[in-house]
Amino acid sequence: MLPRSGDVLNVTSAASVQFIRPIHFRVIRVLDRPTYDGWLWLEGYELNTAGDAVNRRSIFVQRAGLHLVQAAPQPRPHTVRSARRPVTRTPVRVG
Repeated sequence: MLPRSGDVLNVTSAASVQFIRPIHFRVIRVLDRPTYDGWLWLEGYELNTAGDAVNRRSIFVQRAGLHLVQAAPQPRPHTVRSARRPVTRTPVRVG
């Protein structure tokens, strides 16, 4: 599973030994840094029990150890607006 922006993950020691105490983590983005196969750098927010962001962090984790708690909402489809009619410009007298 490759996380997307907005996903909430449960990060445990299965993802990295530094997470002996599991955390909930809302992903901002997957960083494009060179890593070992199966590992990711994630940037996001650590969440408290109420779901509020309490700490911004970058974490280095194994993809296989991440557990999705809540998927990011689906992006809304782009709305195409009708073509605007051209504006006619006329000279304005000043003074």
